[in-house]
Amino acid sequence: MALLTRFRSSIPWSELRQQFRRLPGRCYNSTVATAEAAAKLQELAMMEENCILVNERDEPLGNASKRDCHRVDSNGDIRLHRAFSVFLFNSKGEMLLQRRSTHKITFPDCYTNACCSHPLHDIEGEREELNALGIRRAAQRRLNYELGIPLNQVRPENFHFLTRIHYLDRGDGIWGEHEVDYILFLQKDVDLKPNESEVREVRYISRDQLDQQIGDLRAPLTPWFRLILAHRLKLWWDNLHRLKKFENLSTIERF
Repeated sequence: MALLTRFRSSIPWSELRQQFRRLPGRCYNSTVATAEAAAKLQELAMMEENCILVNERDEPLGNASKRDCHRVDSNGDIRLHRAFSVFLFNSKGEMLLQRRSTHKITFPDCYTNACCSHPLHDIEGEREELNALGIRRAAQRRLNYELGIPLNQVRPENFHFLTRIHYLDRGDGIWGEHEVDYILFLQKDVDLKPNESEVREVRYISRDQLDQQIGDLRAPLTPWFRLILAHRLKLWWDNLHRLKKFENLSTIERF
């Protein structure tokens, strides 16, 4: 009930009903809140968290809710904000691929890298810019939340910050992405316990079978993963043992 009260003040009921209609018919009725409906409510609640707005030089401009940061306006614009993408490899050099939950508001049921999310303006430590420490802290938090990886297995100092990528994708024309995306690599064997509200499937894929395995997927790729796959991933993957050589921390890449 407390969660529903929060929605009365933050999300118009017309919009909430519209979101519910996208759920399968069996997922809700007048008296029973199912797991699917609860997951959708949780996703909507998280859309009220505040992202860090930035300009094209990645300089902070303030904050706005995730919902406002991912809405495509009438001119086709989306507010630019800070994000990160984690690429996780095990000790064999295999990469973790995640399939996003069907409850995700942006790019549901798409395959992507291990974890993709945002540092939050609401968390002071995630606004720290020196050595991308705030981004690393946010990555630790989200890997724990989405994939159930224990916090002590993914400490901020474990991440290798490679570069930033600025991209725009208008998605379905209602929800999209416009981000300065920090690229983090991590090679480590970790314990996984995926959160079913966030993640539909996880699998490790090998470098030598990358093209075949991507081609065999029965769902689309997220736009940021598709972009990185096309321009940088293979080069970085082939050089996991010497990533420092490929760092680009001074400029923001655009493809």
